[in-house]
Amino acid sequence: MARRIKKGVDSIDGVEGVLYRVPETLPQGTLEQMKVPQKGNDVPLIKVDELVNADGFLFGFPTRFGSMAAQMKAFFDSTHELWMKQKLAGVPAGVFVSTGTQGGGQETTAWTAITQLVHHGMVFVPIGYTFGAGMFRMDSIRGGSPYGAGVLSGDGTREPSATELALAEHQGKYMATVVKRFARPLSLAPGENHN
Repeated sequence: MARRIKKGVDSIDGVEGVLYRVPETLPQGTLEQMKVPQKGNDVPLIKVDELVNADGFLFGFPTRFGSMAAQMKAFFDSTHELWMKQKLAGVPAGVFVSTGTQGGGQETTAWTAITQLVHHGMVFVPIGYTFGAGMFRMDSIRGGSPYGAGVLSGDGTREPSATELALAEHQGKYMATVVKRFARPLSLAPGENHN
């Protein structure tokens, strides 16, 4: 999904998507029991201080019990310094998710992720129904919602459908278009005169 989103981002002139991953927090034995695929070395780990270099974000993560996975939450928890100085305020951000089942929490995961964005002062950019007819297709099982692209991954072996991949690419294009409209705002530290 992330690679397809990047393809959409990269299709907009003057915008480049960069993939990162967050550190793993679970022990190897637990990952093996969960049948988590090995992480590729082609996607680097992001450091918290690198976030300030981005003009926009599309955060992707699996759902665990209706909210973002602990690894992503731990990463957001480590952004305290950026939050204190509101270094990400005004930056557009969206989300995309994966769940094991249709009722696995795609929308609740997006809702709970929005709290991370709000506390940083980021501007949440949902896709709404901009995907058009693809949002209303009922001819196959598919993930995704007005909050963002999504995939129903089953036990982790189900590959995204053509519709799920098209929605992901659309979200990348849509976000890149929105990011181009935004200019990075002036940084106003908490307590500064905002007049």
